[in-house]
Amino acid sequence: MSTVSVVIPSLDDALMLANCLASLAAQTRPPDEIVVVDNGSTDDTAAVARAAGAVVVREPRRGVLLATAAGFDAASGDIIGRLDADSLPYPDWIARLVERFDADPTLGALTGTGSFYGKGLGWRVVGRFGYLGGYFWFMRLMIGHVPLFGSSFALRRDTWLDARRRVHLDDPRMHDDLDISFALDPGTGVEFDRRLRVRVSARPFDSFAGFRRRASWGFHVVAVNWRDIGWARRHLLCAQGRRRRRAQQRIIAGSASASPR
Repeated sequence: MSTVSVVIPSLDDALMLANCLASLAAQTRPPDEIVVVDNGSTDDTAAVARAAGAVVVREPRRGVLLATAAGFDAASGDIIGRLDADSLPYPDWIARLVERFDADPTLGALTGTGSFYGKGLGWRVVGRFGYLGGYFWFMRLMIGHVPLFGSSFALRRDTWLDARRRVHLDDPRMHDDLDISFALDPGTGVEFDRRLRVRVSARPFDSFAGFRRRASWGFHVVAVNWRDIGWARRHLLCAQGRRRRRAQQRIIAGSASASPR
């Protein structure tokens, strides 16, 4: 059975981090390691993390991609899960990761979705179906495969080590989930799992200026990565990668059926 590390970047988010860590403590299959990345906090983020038994990694350079990369580099698990400090994973979140990755050796990355808390029903509906639904549809079109959702995704450690060479750590305007999505090798098996569920704070909708900044950063990530590999070329490479993966899955299935019982 695979080992699982969970990485949580945090900047002045001690209260929400405590709730996230409590949700991880209630998992039906506990994580083997929790890594909290203190991204220059001035509150008691580090103390909250240590009190819950987490490993604390300090990354003083501000930026969510830098913080995530520092946590992924420090993680020791076969599978590296990624949550935000305001994520509240469902009790079977870790168990679902292990189930999916152990069942399919061609799976390199898995992402789920979320529902929002902290605002009224109308905002929760807009967030779930408009914001997240639009994100998954639009960014899949931009990237060529399923995009990762920062509040709930996981990679094999080997997948991260390969993608790390292509992420843009020197750019402070990078969303970590999007840049890592682009950095994945086109042959990587990436899937969406509706059962990999979290609840996440609706604070992205607190102000229009904050929402606009997040959106502008998203378009920036797309533009930078398209300069590396253009849209048409990226889609072609991803399609070829999916065909290679299906062929590999058929070989694995054939080997399994031919093995003596």
